[in-house]
Amino acid sequence: MYAEHFRLRAEPFSIAPDPRYLFMSAQHREALAHLLYGIGGGGGFVLLTGEIGAGKTTVCRCFLEQIPAHCRVAYIFNPRLTVPELLQTVCEEFGIEAGIAADAGVKARVDALNEFLLAAHARGEHAVLIIDEAQSLSAEVLEQLRLLTNLETSERKLLQIVLIGQPELRAMLGERDLEQLAQRVIARYHLGALDAADTARYVEHRLAVAGSATLPFTAGAMARMHALSGGVPRRINLLADRALLGTYAQGRQQVDRATLERAAVEVFGRPPSARSRLAASPGLGWAVAGGIGVLAVAGAVAAWAWLGPPRGDPASAGSAVDGSAASVAAAASAASAASAASAPAAEVAAPQAPEVAAGDGGAAAVAALLAAPPWREDDALRALAAQWGATLADGEPCAAAARAGLACHRGADGLAVLQPLDRPALLVLRPAQGAAVPALLTALDDRLATLQLGSQTHRLTRTELAGLWRGEFTTLWRPPPDWRGGADPAAEPMRAWLRERLAASGLADDAVPLRQRVRAFQVAAGLEPDGVPGPLTLMLLARQGGGEREPRLRAAAGDR
Repeated sequence: MYAEHFRLRAEPFSIAPDPRYLFMSAQHREALAHLLYGIGGGGGFVLLTGEIGAGKTTVCRCFLEQIPAHCRVAYIFNPRLTVPELLQTVCEEFGIEAGIAADAGVKARVDALNEFLLAAHARGEHAVLIIDEAQSLSAEVLEQLRLLTNLETSERKLLQIVLIGQPELRAMLGERDLEQLAQRVIARYHLGALDAADTARYVEHRLAVAGSATLPFTAGAMARMHALSGGVPRRINLLADRALLGTYAQGRQQVDRATLERAAVEVFGRPPSARSRLAASPGLGWAVAGGIGVLAVAGAVAAWAWLGPPRGDPASAGSAVDGSAASVAAAASAASAASAASAPAAEVAAPQAPEVAAGDGGAAAVAALLAAPPWREDDALRALAAQWGATLADGEPCAAAARAGLACHRGADGLAVLQPLDRPALLVLRPAQGAAVPALLTALDDRLATLQLGSQTHRLTRTELAGLWRGEFTTLWRPPPDWRGGADPAAEPMRAWLRERLAASGLADDAVPLRQRVRAFQVAAGLEPDGVPGPLTLMLLARQGGGEREPRLRAAAGDR
């Protein structure tokens, strides 16, 4: 109803699980890393809990997309089952109902499942059972699931079980009657609410995907959004949607704080108190106390354990969150790959163009940028090379950069990739009317981006930038010795470089294949874990152990 009023292509805050609007916070990535660790943990249970609307479905969807090809998956989304119904459903999901009588008892189905699991193990396959809404499982069914984890060979357990549910599931497993099951949980993670910064990023992300060129919320409304929603994504959607509808009904262009407050009363009945939000999100207090760094370490440890299997019985390794998996503790420093920061000594001072006043913000700032003197893309690339201390010879800039020991990398994934890379890049802006505008991104923070066009710089909000930019970028990087661009780093200088950088990240165990260590690093860094040391992986690895001297993005200081 309000989409046309705010110049949106679609309503941005629908609660339908549209993958285009996927937003993975640091917490969601950590939860995903724990699930991925769990499916390689050698059997037992993996536990993911979270409040209603916290994003468990989002994490589960990403998890299913990243499960390795050798895994056979059974997924149960309606767990209100008796023991015979559960076993029948599991057999149906694994496709092993043939030859089992419709009225077969528990023993017949367990025997058929055991035969299937042994055959899968012989083929090198791994069976994973995922149960959603697991808080609805009865104690009798949970006990049967525990017994299923007794199906094993002399080497490993044959079935990995992932339980996803609301916080009551944690309470259930804390009961004395289920103590034996609780001791078989090899990894657990509680997905808390988004913090204030991620709440703002979440709102901006969904609006940008829906086509917004400006942020239709005042600063006061954005500051209040987190307090009123409790940082729960589904509540944010409901609140923001109703607030935009109310603002449309008033004929206004921006949601103010008063409208947001009224929307909260309409949607929630009354705004949630801070105390009730904390009580509803027991993981939130731990996340605040420990900080994002602790979460990143936990995820890196989990990823390392999954890709380089821990020694001994995985079932006795304990919870990755509790830090009891001693065999993987050395990987904690791999979490630094997920952060763009490194020692100041590794930075190269970048020349700064004189800054132009950003005007009164919004449309005026965008208009000022588009009215800047034209700048050729080749000139922008030469300015980018200058930040690396390189002067490019005449000719095609990327070819000239290669002769100077640098390489061009072109991508189309926007700030989701550029922010963790933390390096200047050439962006191609494409306004609704007029020619494409090359610009050099030189500074970035949670709200503002600084763009250089020739001798001028301009500051835009991230939302304004999203309205002009489709995500294409070109950046420069310095390849390691004998890098040839292939999937297999066969040359010894390249392999030595990889071993050195991975060791600096805490992934030093030479008993684990190099490709697996690369994959562990990629999981910790939020990259696709394919084990291939491509440009993005190598750019982040280059910063480990002191890092290469290279330019970084500054904070986009200043306010509009």
